[in-house]
Amino acid sequence: MNFPSLHDLEHHGEFLERHIGLNEEARQEMLKQLGVDSLEALIADTVPANILRKSDMDLSEPTTERDTLAYLKDIASRNEIFQSYIGMGYHDTITPNVILRNVLENPGWYTAYTPYQPEIAQGRLEGLLNFQQAITDLTGMELANASMLDEATAAAEAMSMSKRVARKNKSNVYFIDADTHPQTISVIKTRAEHFGFEVVVGDAETDLENLECFGALVSYPTSTGRVLDLKKITDAAHANDALVTVAADILSLVLLEAPGKLGADIVIGSAQRFGVPMGFGGPHAAFFAFRDAYKRASAGRIIGVSVDAKGRQAFRMAMQTREQHIRREKANSNICTSQVLLALMAGFYAVYHGAEGLKRIATRVNRVTDLMALALEQHSDFVLRHSNWFDTITIETGDKTDEVYQAALEQRINVRKLDGAIGLSFNEKTTLADLDVLVSCFIGDDKDVDWAELDAQLMSQGSLGLSAVNTRDDDILTHDVFKRYRSETEMLRYLARLEKRDIALNHSMIALGSCTMKLNATVEMIPVTWPEFGALHPFAPLEQAEGYLKLFEELEHMLCEATGYDNVSLQPNAGSQGEYAGLIAIKKYHESRGDFQRDVCLIPSSAHGTNPASAQMVNMRVVVVACDERGNVDMNDLRAKVEQHSEQLAAIMVTYPSTHGVFEESITELCDLIHEHGGQVYVDGANMNALVGVAAPGHFGGDVSHLNLHKTFCIPHGGGGPGMGPIGVKSHLAPFLPA
Repeated sequence: MNFPSLHDLEHHGEFLERHIGLNEEARQEMLKQLGVDSLEALIADTVPANILRKSDMDLSEPTTERDTLAYLKDIASRNEIFQSYIGMGYHDTITPNVILRNVLENPGWYTAYTPYQPEIAQGRLEGLLNFQQAITDLTGMELANASMLDEATAAAEAMSMSKRVARKNKSNVYFIDADTHPQTISVIKTRAEHFGFEVVVGDAETDLENLECFGALVSYPTSTGRVLDLKKITDAAHANDALVTVAADILSLVLLEAPGKLGADIVIGSAQRFGVPMGFGGPHAAFFAFRDAYKRASAGRIIGVSVDAKGRQAFRMAMQTREQHIRREKANSNICTSQVLLALMAGFYAVYHGAEGLKRIATRVNRVTDLMALALEQHSDFVLRHSNWFDTITIETGDKTDEVYQAALEQRINVRKLDGAIGLSFNEKTTLADLDVLVSCFIGDDKDVDWAELDAQLMSQGSLGLSAVNTRDDDILTHDVFKRYRSETEMLRYLARLEKRDIALNHSMIALGSCTMKLNATVEMIPVTWPEFGALHPFAPLEQAEGYLKLFEELEHMLCEATGYDNVSLQPNAGSQGEYAGLIAIKKYHESRGDFQRDVCLIPSSAHGTNPASAQMVNMRVVVVACDERGNVDMNDLRAKVEQHSEQLAAIMVTYPSTHGVFEESITELCDLIHEHGGQVYVDGANMNALVGVAAPGHFGGDVSHLNLHKTFCIPHGGGGPGMGPIGVKSHLAPFLPA
């Protein structure tokens, strides 16, 4: 009798067998139907021989699920979770357990596909409609979309929308108030550079009145905490035919006057603090609200309600700018998706708490901020920079800034260090015990603060930070859905009802394949909600993020091995942003060589609409290459276009395998032809899952690719997001990757 080895016994039933569950009998049956006798023969018949990998990927040996989780737990333990008061658009938050367990940790929600077929996505669509309704209520705007990738990208999209709809305004200048989150200013400047816009950063209250610009961005509250007089600012901008975008804190809008009532044209921000963990920076759902007149210029998706032939209501994507709908090379946005899973969480957070719950949370956050401000006022010589605030105060600390900052670090506290000042942003987790420790960093341990006495003082006089600003006097979240589900039991049943109206991978396979789907293994999803990963602020000192840095280093190595590229940037947060970053790298490479005239991007007619949109957004001229009757790139037309534009050729964008799922035989010839004429080859990684371990774009001629991790690896698709779109490049493009 043959007995199995200990190795075989230990690995029986583990990840490789269990993940998909394909047994040998089923494998042989499929091979028989295809007329081949092995997987190797199938690959040999399908993939051109000249692009097959010559060697295996340099990856570590596979491990058991148990060992993998133990290793990830060790990596997670290297992250140090300090109490964070950094703010800057990221706040610690409480995810209601009923939402944590039944949405974020539930494959019925995180494996669902983009709702192209609304009849099998009614649950998600209702959840997104809740999100849109909460945003329109809080912002005071007429419409909101179903979320954006992040706050900074939403701000850049608002700039694009402003230019597109302000047709009478011929200015090329966009204004940003200086007290805006620095990451937002940075993203807008990058986008503006390639659109040819001039960005002016200044004081919105003094500089807008005499400035000719097509749009302006102001924050409400500002990055350092001040609540601006929005009406004065919007009036000044409108007098010059400029549109105003307000970057608003979503929780502050529960108490502050709605920007829409104060003249805002567009309102954007992050929904992160509505129950979504910080996660070292994301992904998080941004919100994007605007006037009804601008809906045709909106990026992303808008969920609407229709009535069917029997008079019943049904939800649908009323507007979307996905591949087949986008304006291709005439587009000023390449956004093709949203952050559905996280927008759903934020929407359900609003549903679960309702107006009363949100007001209680917002008022409490404002109260602890007032208490800290009052304690510093009465027990120290420090001065506050602003006279009003919601949840953020900035303390002028002068030459004691480093001393206070270090004292906070010693107490395992992160604060925002500014030039001669310390910024503090409070959240729904902040307690009086936290304030006790924090205030000691400013005034020492020898003084006691009587918080009860200060609280009584505030109860009698009202909010210290909001005393001189416009606060809301209208009702919010009045729709019935925001009033019904106060108990956990009712909320649980509501979430279950919606889940049953969807098709996700816990119900069946998803045949729709414009984005090739795969199953997220449970072991891959478990670490997502560990606090060691979720509770870390993105601007925490890097020495506190050793675990994340180790994770990034290993992921970059694995992606380089899988793609054949030399360097990887993990920064882009969606495939569309990966395209954008990759094309910018190509553009900057040409400019570094003095080839400023290279601005033509060749794109096959079969390409996803995001390709020409991305090329246009980096100011490249799109030239379409024909495809033959079978959908392959027409090599004769390509040669003609390359010869015609040889001196101006910047790049070609080609999807491989093709959009039709074919491994085109001419791919190496295509790459060689482009390189001979000085261009770069962008291989769209949408179908990278068909290549991993078989062929690598960096080996067969690609210079840069983005990777849709939700298609090829283990990021949850979540009904249309979260997304991540890192890019791999050959070494000559590495200096031009995002910082």
